[in-house]
Amino acid sequence: MNEMSNDAFFANVPVFSDFEGVTDESNYQPLPEGWVLAMADIVGSTKAISGGRYKDVNMAGASVISAVLNAVGKGDYPFVFAGDGALIALPALFEEKARAALAATQVWVKEDLDLDLRIAIVPIADIRAEGLDVRVARYSASPYVTYAMFSGGGTIWAEKNMKMGRYGVEKAAPGTRPDLTGLSCRWSPIEARNGEIVSIIAVPGEAGPGPEFQALVTGIVSITAEQNRNGHPVPEDGPEFAFSMKGINREVNATAPKGKRLRQKLFIFLQTGLIVFLHKLGLTFAHFNARRYKKDIAGNSDFRKFDDGLKMTIDVDAAHLARIETLLKQAQERGVARYGLHRQSSALVTCFVPTPLSRDHMHFIDGAAGGYAVAASQITGKQLSGALVTP
Repeated sequence: MNEMSNDAFFANVPVFSDFEGVTDESNYQPLPEGWVLAMADIVGSTKAISGGRYKDVNMAGASVISAVLNAVGKGDYPFVFAGDGALIALPALFEEKARAALAATQVWVKEDLDLDLRIAIVPIADIRAEGLDVRVARYSASPYVTYAMFSGGGTIWAEKNMKMGRYGVEKAAPGTRPDLTGLSCRWSPIEARNGEIVSIIAVPGEAGPGPEFQALVTGIVSITAEQNRNGHPVPEDGPEFAFSMKGINREVNATAPKGKRLRQKLFIFLQTGLIVFLHKLGLTFAHFNARRYKKDIAGNSDFRKFDDGLKMTIDVDAAHLARIETLLKQAQERGVARYGLHRQSSALVTCFVPTPLSRDHMHFIDGAAGGYAVAASQITGKQLSGALVTP
């Protein structure tokens, strides 16, 4: 496959708009030969979660996506946000840029957030040598944003090997900073409206990712479809105008070096004030429509995804949650699935907004009290406990 077709691979993957399509293997296409997975996660996030710092953990995870996409020119490449980490699939052409971006992010996460980021570059060829694969599908969350879904068992294998210390990336020098332009976490946690915010992870059990597991995913999605907006945690008109000073400070530290942070903070205050003003009056400024932007936050959010298993953070009432739990427990008893489920009172939004004038800004959803990290720990047996986030 030539470089041009490599670069256009994900853009040419057919798009589906009904989330149930994540179980249809005909929607997936194998990554081209020679590609790599750039991936990262937080080492030992237990302390950060128990200390109420899950927003920092989310910020670190989203920073991986921001840094790598900025390094390779924001091309259309498959990625997935996992709460305390992320994965991006790239042509081999960008491997060195991805290595540098991961290494710089690792330094920034340690120096500014006091968290340890584990990083790796895993060749697709090694995954296929194990009899596994990485196939991607393209789900349209809105008319303006698509997210990658992953199947084939390869991403689970890659994550396992990363945690075993394989495929590591050479460390960068102290003080190295990634380009985190567009990374934002200004919004305060979003309170549940239906009942509780629930983060769910369901992965194939001993039976593998066959028809029974696909039926489980379809069943869970069908139940959530009975809730308002399919259980979407963000209101249809977007989040309320509730901004977090600590979140703004995180954004300032991420996007500006020391010495320029006061100017960046003043710019964010000015920008935020302008958005509130324009929204209240229904005005448009330089092609920016504040009301449309706020609605797009809801439409463009990744509150559900498939990454060799179902991951979703939903707003659900007790009756629907009980039905979901019954399906999950029965599936686990039959060896169809393993799962983790974590309840919280609110959801977090971490954003990647290269420019607010374009409508393709992306917003990553997780639970506010440990979310996916706690749910994943239940699968592995670590049994972390969540804590309310410090906004």
